[in-house]
Amino acid sequence: MMASSAENSYVLLYNQHRMPQQGLGVWKAAKGDETYNNVRCALEVGYRLIDTASLYGNEADVGRAVRDSGIPREEVFVTTKVWNADHGYQKTIDAMESSLAALGLDYVDLYLIHWPGPQESFVETWRAMEFLYERGKARAIGLSNFDEDQTQVLLDHCKVRPMVNQVEVHPLGQRKMLRSLCAKAGIVVMASRPLCRGEALKLPALQEIASKHHHTVAQVLLRWNMQSGMVAIPKSNHADRIRENFQIHDFMLDDDDMKKIDGLNEEKLFGNDSKTFFPLEYSP
Repeated sequence: MMASSAENSYVLLYNQHRMPQQGLGVWKAAKGDETYNNVRCALEVGYRLIDTASLYGNEADVGRAVRDSGIPREEVFVTTKVWNADHGYQKTIDAMESSLAALGLDYVDLYLIHWPGPQESFVETWRAMEFLYERGKARAIGLSNFDEDQTQVLLDHCKVRPMVNQVEVHPLGQRKMLRSLCAKAGIVVMASRPLCRGEALKLPALQEIASKHHHTVAQVLLRWNMQSGMVAIPKSNHADRIRENFQIHDFMLDDDDMKKIDGLNEEKLFGNDSKTFFPLEYSP
């Protein structure tokens, strides 16, 4: 279910928590002033979703920016993730406490398993996620980088269904099978790499649609994501780009536009394969 306001659009998670459809990802934003300034800029523009992770090393800067913004805590949706080295029941619980301490927050709005890894690993980790959810440390819990097979395994073993799956999705790689499975299970898809690393920006079909609506191709991509019912978390370290990515509420893609963009699908992905990628140490 989608809802909108003058400043933002939201999806309703199956547990009735609202999640903004537009967020700022802080992957590869340097800890310190860069992350802090990016988040402050995003919140001033109107973003109400910030996506970080323990791996990124910038949770403290995200938390400080949220606190300094003056925006009530309940209005800012903060996502973080448990890293591969912290899989397992007790290690996941401890990792959450470490993230909350770094963020300076009492809870996060969404806690994700960053990468699936082996089945026995993520099933045990999910038990801890359920515990954290039941204790109110996370208002929602979910997955990140889980393909359809891994998502189905988790669904077969869980007590609490995931509310969100953050995966690479964009017009060149639309993940039709995975999105269908998530829709049937009531899982909201959160798109990482929604701008497909810039690969789509020069496509004539998208340039034509952008010209028609007097917006940029990036804005068209994000509008497609929103109208497809997904959440998007583009990342940027530039204030003007952060503002541009948010300014997609003053136009609508029509049915013909949506069909043209849907027709670009090649199921082409740029990220790592979730069935093989599971480093315990990783340098961003």
